[in-house]
Order: sequence, then structure tokens, then C-alpha cells
Amino acid sequence: MQRMLGCRSKKDMRVLSVIGTRPEAVKMAPVIRALAQLPGVEARVCSTAQHRQMLDQVLDLFHIRPDYDLDLMRDDQSLPELSAAIFTRLHPVLSEFRPDWILIEGDTTTVAIAALLAYYLRIRVGHVEAGLRTHDKWHPFPEELNRRVATVVADLHFAPTELARRNLLQEGIEDRLIVVTGNPVIDALLYVADQPEPDEVTELLRRLQIGTLSDDGIPHSAASETPSSAPVRRLVLLTAHRRESFGAPLEAIFQAVKDLASRGDVEIVYPVHFNPNVQEPARRILGDTPHVTLTPPLDYLAVVHLMKRATLVLTDSGGIQEEAPTFGKPVLVLREVTERPEGIEAGTSKLVGTDPRRIVEQATTLLDDPAAYARMAQAANPFGDGHAADKIVQALLDFNV
Repeated sequence: MQRMLGCRSKKDMRVLSVIGTRPEAVKMAPVIRALAQLPGVEARVCSTAQHRQMLDQVLDLFHIRPDYDLDLMRDDQSLPELSAAIFTRLHPVLSEFRPDWILIEGDTTTVAIAALLAYYLRIRVGHVEAGLRTHDKWHPFPEELNRRVATVVADLHFAPTELARRNLLQEGIEDRLIVVTGNPVIDALLYVADQPEPDEVTELLRRLQIGTLSDDGIPHSAASETPSSAPVRRLVLLTAHRRESFGAPLEAIFQAVKDLASRGDVEIVYPVHFNPNVQEPARRILGDTPHVTLTPPLDYLAVVHLMKRATLVLTDSGGIQEEAPTFGKPVLVLREVTERPEGIEAGTSKLVGTDPRRIVEQATTLLDDPAAYARMAQAANPFGDGHAADKIVQALLDFNV
């Protein structure tokens, strides 16, 4: 992520990267750092702080200090309130800096509103992670519509995969305006994975008696015929916070987790999102469940190292579907549809929905059947090679109207 681009610089180009949430910051960090290396390009960062605490953790990890901090996070803020605040607070930043390009990433409210505002001000937009689709505007909500808005506005589309490129072509985007780059989340992941395991993770795994894994996902002591007093429990990492999961779907997920934990040979770690719609049912259903550990939201460094040590990942998130396969970790997607079907097709993930019986059944198969586990763990990650940021920056420099 640190290597210099072998490319020319375009003089006097101004680029503003706009980020609002932790996933945006993770995926934009390699791009922001690549832009900072270029002479003749004035690159600045604007944080809407749609998610305050979790965003700041990532910015600190990648040594990024925003030039503009809109500080918009409010407790239990509605989407209309957030959207209005982004419009009114981002406008003066654009008027003051007058960028040639705005770079946005993904499908958040920050992305949709920043794209619209750039359109109103006739500023070019580059959309990172463009072309993801479920083709269902309610799943995920509001992300599916946010990314469609960004597509309509964007001047350059940085598609992570060939499937994303085909989605854009089917919607009438010119091929010359699409660049398949891979996803910069892999760039970021490889950078963070090389850093030492944080003490909080080491201590948590020691306390939970998590064993070191063999290639089939079984702790070494369990896979060996030699008697051993080493820990044999396996780590299952859970992330669940999507808006469309609020209510009955999220409660069903938590019931499945409770049932899975009853087998006793796994430890399920769940960093619980700050949103009260997640916190309340998580505490109520899982708070006193043996072999389930609820933690506050963890910083990205800790999450990456937990992922490295996990046997299995359960998630309704998006980015972790791309990240976990880099470490050979099977992913069960706790949603009815996913905008990342490449993982399903490659065999790195399975779509299991929110039905407790199906979740437990699929997780049990992976935990108990080494052959089934190996098929997913050994599948190739389709989401990138760790050089997406360089490709994105090069495409900006090469752009011609």
C-alpha cells in the first residue's frame, strides 16, 4: 500500500475524499494514502462522522487526519435528519475547496448525499466499489438505493469485480467509464494483518481458551491423536447490525447463536454495534448465554486479528464477506440477498438468511465436517489482489473527458 505509483501526475488536480463510516474509511484509507504520495495533486479528506467512534478508530490506525470534520453523528439519528445535515454541512466545504473530483466509497447515506451535492455543483465524482447490486431496493436498506444514486451521478466507476462491471453496463454506463480495480478493502486488510496482534485480542482468546487452528478449522490439540491439555474450543466471529435486520430478523439470528453456543465446543464473540436497535435484543437474548461473549465495538485492528483466529464467520455485514476469504475463513451470510454474489459463486460464502434452524444447520456442518469446511476455506478470494488503490489513482490521472 505504500509503494509509489509508476505514473505521471496531473498538475493542479484537487481531490476530496468523503467518508462517513468505518467501512468507508477502511476501504478509502489505501486510496487516500496513495493520493498523498502524488506531487501536483492536492488531496484532502472530509469526514461526515456518520459513525463517530468506529470511524475515528480506523483513521487513527491508518494515520489519517481529516482536513474537514463535520461531526454529524447523533444518537438514534433518522435518515432524513442525517441526510439534511450532510447537505447543509458539506456544501460549504465544497465551496471552499472547489475540488476537481470527489471520491466516495460504497453505499452509505454519506455516499448518496455527497454524490447529489457534487452533481448540483458540477463536480466530478469517482465511485469506489461501484456496481454492487441485489436488484431489490429494500435489501439492503438503504444501501441498495444509495449505491444506485451514486451510479447515476458518477463520472468514473471503480468496479471491484467483473460482475460489478456487468451490472453497470446493463444500466447503461459506458464501458470506458468503468475500471475493474479489485476492492481496496483487501489492500487495507493486508496492511493491518501484518501488524502485531493487539493485547486485548491475545488476552480475550486466552481467557476463552481458543486453540490454534489446523487447515481444516480444527484446533491442533483436537486434530492430534496425542493427548493434550491445550485448548480445543473454536472461535466463531459474529457481526450483525443491518437496518433491515432490526426487529424479528435480528432476534432470530440471536436465537440461532444461542442454540449454536449450546454445543459447548465453540466460543462466539460478538462486537455489538452501538445502535440501540442492536444493543437491546443482543443483551436481552445473548447477555447471559454461556460461550457467547458480547463486547463493545472493536477497532479494525482487533477485528482483523479475531478474523485471522476464527474458525467461522457469521455476518450480515458487507465488507467482511470480502475480507474473511483472504484468511481462508468460511462465511455464512445472515441475509436473504447479497450484493456480493461473487463470494457465493466462488464458494467462500453461503447465503443462509435469518431462519435459526438453517443457520445452526449450516454452521454445524462446517464445524463437524472437515471436507465441507475445506471446500470453503480453500476457495480463492474473488475480491482483489491488494493493489486496488494504485489502479484507482491511476485511472483518475488517466481520465479524459
